[in-house]
This record gives sequence, C-alpha cells and structure tokens, in this order.
Amino acid sequence: YTYLDKYIYILKYTMKIEGKTFLVTGGASGLGEATVRELVRRKANVVILDMNQELGDALVKQLGSDKTIYANADVSSEESVNNAIKLALNKFNKIHGAINCAGIALSVKTVSSQGVHPLDVFNKVLHVNLSGTFNVMRLCANVINKQDKVEGEEKGVFVNVSSVAAYDGQQGQAAYSASKAGVAGMTLPLAREFAQLGIRIMAVAPGVFDTPMFAMLPEPAVKKIVATVPYPNRLGHVNEFANLVAHIIENQYLNGEVIRLDGALRLPKL
Repeated sequence: YTYLDKYIYILKYTMKIEGKTFLVTGGASGLGEATVRELVRRKANVVILDMNQELGDALVKQLGSDKTIYANADVSSEESVNNAIKLALNKFNKIHGAINCAGIALSVKTVSSQGVHPLDVFNKVLHVNLSGTFNVMRLCANVINKQDKVEGEEKGVFVNVSSVAAYDGQQGQAAYSASKAGVAGMTLPLAREFAQLGIRIMAVAPGVFDTPMFAMLPEPAVKKIVATVPYPNRLGHVNEFANLVAHIIENQYLNGEVIRLDGALRLPKL
C-alpha cells in the first residue's frame, strides 16, 4: 500500500460516531454526563441510563430529544436494562455500544470501632459496579450481535470505567477497589470473546476527577490527594475523560486494554 492507501484504509475501518447509538450509564452526572455531551456534540444518539430522573430529564431537555432519551434504569437489574434497550431500539433502531460510568463509592473499614464491615454493603458495591457493568454489556452485546454489520465497520464498542483504586486503593476501599479491579480484569477475556462478534472492549481507569462523587470527600482529604498528582497537579476535568472515550470509539486498534487517565498519579497510603 501507499501511504494514501493506508490512510484511506484507516478512515474506512474506523467506527464513525455520527449517527451511531450509545447507552451511557450514570449518564446524568459526572463522567457520564460529560460523555453524553461529547457524543451528542459529535452527532451520536445517546440513551442516558441513570436513577436520577430530575437530572436525566433536564439533560435531555438541554441537549434535545431528537438525539437523546432518558431511561430510569438500575444497571444491576436485567429487567431495568432490557427496558432501556427497548427504549433505545424503539427510538433509534440500533445500538452500537455502551459506556459504563454508573457506580457507587463507599469507604468502610473492615474492622473498626463501628464494628465489622457489613457484608450486604460489600455485596452492593460489587453488584452495582461490577455485575451492573457486565449486565449492561451482555444484554447490549446480544442485541448488537443480531444486527446487520456495516461493511468496513465493527459492530460495536464498549468502554467501561475502572479506577486507579483497582491498583492502589486506600484503606476502607476494599469493596470499591475489588469492584473496579473486576472491571479491569474482565476486559481482556471479553475482548477475546467478543472479537468473533466484531465488538471491542476497553476500560478507562480514571484518577481523581472533579465529579460529584469526589466532591463528597472532606476538603482536607481532597487537597492531600490532589497534592500527590505529579502533572498536571490538579483534578482531572470530565471533558478529558469524555474526549478519551470518543477517541477509543473511533480508534479500532484499541482493544482489550485498561488505560489509566490519572496525570501519573499513584495513590499513596493515607
């Protein structure tokens, strides 16, 4: 091939965001909201899965009901996610992937003056963050697999949210770190399995980002963590995450990997 041939080949076999339909879980706020906005800016159709009806409806009103739809959905519920998929298909006819941003973060020490870590709390974090992510992928992949393939394009792309806590979690983050390590750990096996379906799987492990979830931490703790970010020495901006997601969707050779997006942060023991 000439260089021009190679360039044309890359353009031909890149998933085009415009006109495609993506589900974004946790899409009414934080990383999910930024992703919804970026995908709509690039003329994609977006189904916003979230449990906050007020924020979800407001985002649809702002971005336009022609390109977005809100689905009140619990990602850990098969029925709930299937209902969201039906909404997506009824409005946009096809699904081309999902960005799984939905998650909960709790900090509970295993043994403390408050007692032993409640097992139901540990299981809930795993249920939402890990099982919920897998639930959305398996149900969406089943639909995507039955759709006709567009020549020169892959059938679908999934981008899941892990965390730097999967690698260097803090005290009290046993449940959260385990759930995010699970998201990272299933990335390659699923990429290998879904390769035959024409579907890619990627994960992003964000560091400390300026989101509502992070805002719940005490200010002294926030300052202490931010001070450890080598460069740039600040919280991550949600649009930086959203831009990476868009690049992953368009870059066909990104598959089966977890990308740390953290300014070289390695969380110290606090």
